Amino acid sequence: MTEYPVDELARAPLPLLGRRVLVTGVSRRQGIGYAIARRLASYGASVFAQHYLPHDREQDWGADDLEVVLAGIRKQLVPSARLADAHTDLAEPDAPRQLMDLAVQEFGHIDALVCNHALSGSDGPLGALSAVELDRHWAVNTRSTILLAQAFAAQHQFGRPGAVIFMTSGQDLGPMPGEVAYATAKAGLAGITTTLADQLADRGIRLNTVNPGPVDTGYLTEEMFEYVRPMFPSGRYGEPDDPARLIAWLITDEARWIVGQVINTEGGFGRWRPRGPATS
Repeated sequence: MTEYPVDELARAPLPLLGRRVLVTGVSRRQGIGYAIARRLASYGASVFAQHYLPHDREQDWGADDLEVVLAGIRKQLVPSARLADAHTDLAEPDAPRQLMDLAVQEFGHIDALVCNHALSGSDGPLGALSAVELDRHWAVNTRSTILLAQAFAAQHQFGRPGAVIFMTSGQDLGPMPGEVAYATAKAGLAGITTTLADQLADRGIRLNTVNPGPVDTGYLTEEMFEYVRPMFPSGRYGEPDDPARLIAWLITDEARWIVGQVINTEGGFGRWRPRGPATS
């Protein structure tokens, strides 16, 4: 048999083989969390998926069949990898630590954390907000994410590659009408990225934050798309796998030099003006 030299620039076919990743907000086949979990599994990772169906039931899109969701992730696993899951209400103060404990009990340790969960709805513009709504968004979208990062760092084994991904929403790139509580909570995550990344880097953990841009997770109507179509140079809305590809890559060792960044993946979305026909 002919032996070929190993190319130091060759890409590993399974860049996350043997890694264990906790992904939150994995409950719907149309959701970004599901796309992330499937991407990670296809890269060789074992996945611990957090879900909370009561939130989905409150939304217009409703809850998905969780068994079908998990089956779709399991289908992408390589033979040596595993899937586990937990129902967790991250609005509860101690839930982030408890969730991390469950994941560690299941897999022994966790190599990466993707904080994809988010509270939708229960929001409004100035003049229609209450302290309850603002506090609820803070608790779910910001507080729980920071506490998850803290719990991840506490169990992380120094010397092992570690990665944390936060999710923001591009609230600094343009207005989000009627979503003051949500935009505020997500802005907090983008704003704390550099500070947390600096601290975690000393432990060998890379933290970055991703803005997935406008992604159709089941809420987009034809009327809505026709309104924003001119703002997309590619002529299409974002799909869940668009940000999922970036997030999965950020966890691999190929992204080892990327630390403390807020990265937008929006397909050239132009918020401020409709796009005209292409010109030479």
